[in-house]
Amino acid sequence: MPLKRLTVTAVRNLHPVTLHPSPRINIISGANGSGKTSLLEAIHILGLARSFRSTRLQPVIQHGQDACTVFSELVLSNGLACSIGITRGKQADYQIRIDGQTVRSTAQLAETLPLQLINPDSFRLLEGAPKQRRQYLDWGVFHVEHQFLPVWQRLQKSLKQRNSLLRRGRIQRSMLVPWETELVSAGERIDDFRRSYLLRLKPVFEEILARLLPLDDLTLSYYRGWDKERGLAQVLDDQFERDSQLGYTQSGPQRADLRLRVKGMNAVDILSRGQQKLVVCALKIAQGYLLRQLGASQESVFLVDDLPSELDERHRRALCSLLEDLQCQVFISCVDDQQMQDCWKNDTPLSMFHVEHGRIVQTE
Repeated sequence: MPLKRLTVTAVRNLHPVTLHPSPRINIISGANGSGKTSLLEAIHILGLARSFRSTRLQPVIQHGQDACTVFSELVLSNGLACSIGITRGKQADYQIRIDGQTVRSTAQLAETLPLQLINPDSFRLLEGAPKQRRQYLDWGVFHVEHQFLPVWQRLQKSLKQRNSLLRRGRIQRSMLVPWETELVSAGERIDDFRRSYLLRLKPVFEEILARLLPLDDLTLSYYRGWDKERGLAQVLDDQFERDSQLGYTQSGPQRADLRLRVKGMNAVDILSRGQQKLVVCALKIAQGYLLRQLGASQESVFLVDDLPSELDERHRRALCSLLEDLQCQVFISCVDDQQMQDCWKNDTPLSMFHVEHGRIVQTE
């Protein structure tokens, strides 16, 4: 599902540009600060309506402009053409159009353009809070289980209402019953979705990791967010008094986590920085492979920022081989394109772009 044409206007320091990327591998080179990461950021905005570099829109929109716009024509997995575009203003407002029709939900963007980002912040997947790993897991479930989003929305609403009541202090138990019933129903379905997805992901991840890094002692497991010996309804009932004192729900699918361990210890405490990067790459790439295997309606587009960083030539080539075999569209930024040119097969469609002071030029 490659981007066939990409137009970027008023994103950071980038000059207005229209590109025709390769359907497979795209290398974006340039000095630090030239704007190469801004191009990846623009594609990220197109697929998720937000930046991966800043929670604030002000620095993303070019100085002196009121809004930034990213537009693309792409080819869907069924071969049909599709156009998507997004305009984001300084007041956090946005307009999304898909095939000329205005849509309100950013979920429709994410469904149309599944993005996988690998950048220096990806280390947070291992060393960050459980929320990072839940988001990783739920990204995969969202793209293979069509019922996930409405059930997840039910879960969020019921959890918010229960917590709101708990914060009032001493309340009658009966006031929580309707929201707990909904929380249990949605929460256990979310848990089923996550378990089913992870069962399919694990062997793919292990195979991908074996091609990057021999780590026989690394294990990937799932914690659902509450006692595995009791149902969620029982847990909520048993913890009611404590939840009331704290003012929030301690246990449930909102506490779920993925656990990566080496010899029983947290992987982040054992692995080197380079090894951590390879494990994170394996996790992200495995989702792309699984999406393809399951025949999802769309294939992933990978955004890889500063791929050569912290990887030696052997691991860099192994990673490129995995991305190449995935047969999806990939955008890779780097400082020196010479490090990336010889990593691909001769028949792999490859486009090279150079960025200098915000100007993007296709070099081959």
